[in-house]
Amino acid sequence: MRAAGIDSSVHAYNNSLIRAYIMAQNLQGAVSCVEEMEIEGIFPNAATFSAIISGYGSSGNVEAAEKWFQRSVSENWNHNVAIYSSIIHAYCKAGNMERAEALVADMEEQGLEATLGLYNILMDGYARCHIEAQCLNVFHKLKARIVTFGKSGLERINDTGLSPTAVTYGCLINLYTKLGKMMKALEFCKEMKAQGITLNRNTYSMLVDGYVQLGDFANAFSVFEDMSEAGIEPDWVTYNILLKAFCKSRQMTRAIQLLGRMKTRGCSPTIQTYITIIDGFMKTGDVRMAYKTVSEMKLAGCRPNATTYNVIMHNLVQLGQIDRAASVIDEMELAGVQPNFRSYTTLMQGFASIGEIGLAFKCLKRVNEITQKPPIISYASLLKACCKAGRMQNAIAVTEEMAFAGVPMNNYIFNTLLDGWAQRGDMWEAYGIMQKMRQEGFTPDIHSYTSFVNACCKAGDMQKATETIEEMKQQDLQPNLQTYTILIHGWTSVSHPEKALICYDEMKAAGLIPDKPLYYCIVTSLLSKAAIARETVRNGVLQVTSEMVDQGMCIDLATAKQWQRSLMNVERRPGELTRAVERIFPPEWKATAEGARVKEKRGSAGNIPTPTTTTKRNKSRYQIMKREE
Repeated sequence: MRAAGIDSSVHAYNNSLIRAYIMAQNLQGAVSCVEEMEIEGIFPNAATFSAIISGYGSSGNVEAAEKWFQRSVSENWNHNVAIYSSIIHAYCKAGNMERAEALVADMEEQGLEATLGLYNILMDGYARCHIEAQCLNVFHKLKARIVTFGKSGLERINDTGLSPTAVTYGCLINLYTKLGKMMKALEFCKEMKAQGITLNRNTYSMLVDGYVQLGDFANAFSVFEDMSEAGIEPDWVTYNILLKAFCKSRQMTRAIQLLGRMKTRGCSPTIQTYITIIDGFMKTGDVRMAYKTVSEMKLAGCRPNATTYNVIMHNLVQLGQIDRAASVIDEMELAGVQPNFRSYTTLMQGFASIGEIGLAFKCLKRVNEITQKPPIISYASLLKACCKAGRMQNAIAVTEEMAFAGVPMNNYIFNTLLDGWAQRGDMWEAYGIMQKMRQEGFTPDIHSYTSFVNACCKAGDMQKATETIEEMKQQDLQPNLQTYTILIHGWTSVSHPEKALICYDEMKAAGLIPDKPLYYCIVTSLLSKAAIARETVRNGVLQVTSEMVDQGMCIDLATAKQWQRSLMNVERRPGELTRAVERIFPPEWKATAEGARVKEKRGSAGNIPTPTTTTKRNKSRYQIMKREE
């Protein structure tokens, strides 16, 4: 360009070099271009600042993005929506919604009007953080703004482009699928269609993923088939989601069939596709088929990487085949694949789990040679493996080795030791760790107190657990969901379900919203004590299950079977309690139960042989929604 005698300009830099460097994720190169611009007397404009801020935001470096934003403000570029959108997107992606909200308020104070893109960015940020109320507030604010414009003139609605789009609805659908509230997600799909917006590939993929996360694979496959019927060809993302579901449920035959369909439809399997199938075979213990898939992967022109072999190694460690897992290192080197820190970390954890602490330390040394991370991270990984395996003497040996190597202790190391002793229910050893923390100048955090409460609960000392909660509050540390979950389980373990319900009410009064693990814990705990405290349990279960129904929650099939066994000990015939709990059972359970009731009725009618008929399967929530449409 310069050789041709063409002068450089800010537009040339923005449209070519700077954006090219950002797309290549070379932020240092982009910054060098800006410095070169300034040397030539060309000053950055709004597009330059927006591009740099966006680049740093995409890479997760919000500190650098904030630095460039402040520079843009100092150079009087603060009255630009694009710059604000870029910095807000950076904070939304990082999960710092407080700062994002402050920037929006600052933007509005300057008289800048939010665009549809900015609304979508905010909704996506709240969806990432699972903040339902705020995400809906932004959506309603967007719709209210459209109504306001509609009163002054319908033409302006189209000009501003503020009508909700597929992206807008996609943020809400993504939020509710992540929260496991599929009914709410389907409601917005219905509203989306009513607005004349067709469901796209991303929308269908979100629904498939939502059902997979709930373990409702029947509905996941139903959405997948509807996607094809709608003329939308699934991409590798959708195929991989469904493949993961089949592998997770150990339906490897269906997984292989889906892989074949993927190939015939012209969608090339990715390396992640093959890794998912390899992981599925390993989890079923079929090592031969896992290696066969590796061979097929090579024939398809997809070269196995370190992650491929690490998956095999990890599952061999889980199966207790540590020697065979160690041989995978040799296989990797023969295949020309360099073992990485994850390879040796997995092997280190395997040796630690069987008490081979000497071999574990050798792997630790190799990890420290490969990675540039501080040695404390490797030691923490080894320590966690020892504690998880319940080998606390080996864990103590790791801390002694740390002291000999001059690696200082920190809160994470102490908390890992607390978790290990809590797992064994050794309250006194856990108490000793708490005291040692304070002696070495560390302040116990919420994790430390929660682990100690867990140790007290497992030891059956609920008085000490209660005293620890009070001590937490005096230190201005409020119990979190995990703390309350442990307390609830602790009180029911010592046959005090009424106190477990008091903890549950205290948790809600503190403004905490129960999550799925807490719901699972309290219902499981209450049902386990239903035979000895029927009235207390009955009222508690009715209250909790009613809340779960209101939130559109649905449990998986394995949990449904577990709860049904507990219910049979309380009610010989299905009563009010059984009916209340069954409202949150998955559709496949309801179909199975209906078939069992039909057989029971036939048997009670005199055992007269009747022709075999197909029992009408209960319609799932997804199918009911389709029928209504």
